[in-house]
Amino acid sequence: MKLTVNGQVRTLDVEPEMPLLWALRDELDVKGPKFGCGVAQCGACTVLLNGDPVRACSYPVSAADGQQVVTIEGLAKGAKLHPLQQAWIDHQVPQCGYCQGGQLLTAVALLRKKPKPSDKDIDAAMSNICRCGTYARIRAAIHDVAKKGVKV
Repeated sequence: MKLTVNGQVRTLDVEPEMPLLWALRDELDVKGPKFGCGVAQCGACTVLLNGDPVRACSYPVSAADGQQVVTIEGLAKGAKLHPLQQAWIDHQVPQCGYCQGGQLLTAVALLRKKPKPSDKDIDAAMSNICRCGTYARIRAAIHDVAKKGVKV
């Protein structure tokens, strides 16, 4: 199987039903997506597949064959942070940080679909769980990027 992960074509020789999360973490050494619940509920494993957020813990790697995968490692361009990463810092969003890769990628997908989301839009899209409860800061960071009108 071949995946394009963060802009690099990567080849895998794994079982087709292996979860994408384990292919990324164990086979390709991409550690940004985290294992949280294992049943696609918490979102710590969220990656972008062709621009759409997917829960990699329950997504078979075979379904990603030939597709574009972006993880948290693929957001920044060299030393230049993605606008949402900078907003996360500016609004001091992370506490423990465990869920933040999935949170950021979900926010990227949201802003690409709805560049000026309402609170209701944000609440509907941001279904990832943050055990530290930083939801208000996540919302503020998303609004900040939307207000600036930068392309994500």
